[in-house]
Amino acid sequence: MKEMSTHMRPDTVSPARLSPPSWSCDDGIMSAPPLRVMLVDDHEVVRDGIRLLLNEAEDVVVCAEASSVREAVAVAAQSLPDVIVMDVRLGDGSGIEATRDIRAARPQTSVLMLTSFADDEALFASIMAGAAGYVLKQIRGDELVRAIRTVGAGQSLLDPAVTKGVFDRLRKGKHLLKDEKLARLSPQEERILGLVAEGRTNGQIGTELGLAEKTVKNYVSSILAKLEVARRAEAAAYLARHTTLPGA
Repeated sequence: MKEMSTHMRPDTVSPARLSPPSWSCDDGIMSAPPLRVMLVDDHEVVRDGIRLLLNEAEDVVVCAEASSVREAVAVAAQSLPDVIVMDVRLGDGSGIEATRDIRAARPQTSVLMLTSFADDEALFASIMAGAAGYVLKQIRGDELVRAIRTVGAGQSLLDPAVTKGVFDRLRKGKHLLKDEKLARLSPQEERILGLVAEGRTNGQIGTELGLAEKTVKNYVSSILAKLEVARRAEAAAYLARHTTLPGA
């Protein structure tokens, strides 16, 4: 599966399927358990394609599938996946709603949003709902597997094709809308937040601003507290939502 096609015919929705956890034992010593992945998409052909792709990865196993918001929430509670590959648009609602409910019930489950559309608002809403990653269905198969492993390892991942426009807005002339939470930031915190939004690490920010990495870490903690968010990705999304180009 070289590429996830955006022109996929809708098939009849099939009921969710659960697969028991399975991993190999070698000479009586159990290897590390594979990453348990759940697929949520209202097109069966999409789920079939991703499942076939993941079947080739030894460290990943598809443990469950669902085709709707309601089904996704129920099946996730039963199957307890490590990662959920979630379509943004489902027949009975939004995958963002399902993500919010699933993460509220079990925060250790990471969600990777998969969509056909580069939509800034859906990106922001997904991050605020707790999604760890957001990629387009045009993604290559091997890149999708890497993305699943990345969010499964507790890291965040945003498709450059989606975020490029957001970061361009931040680079080309930051004009913050009047916002109560952003107004709490000091000028230094605003600079650091802008660099966080560009994907810089604490070390890279420290080098650019002439600060110790520990100092940057303290600034970031203060920024998260003032914006009332828990993660760097949420802070970046908050800034982007309240940033506009001159004349926009």
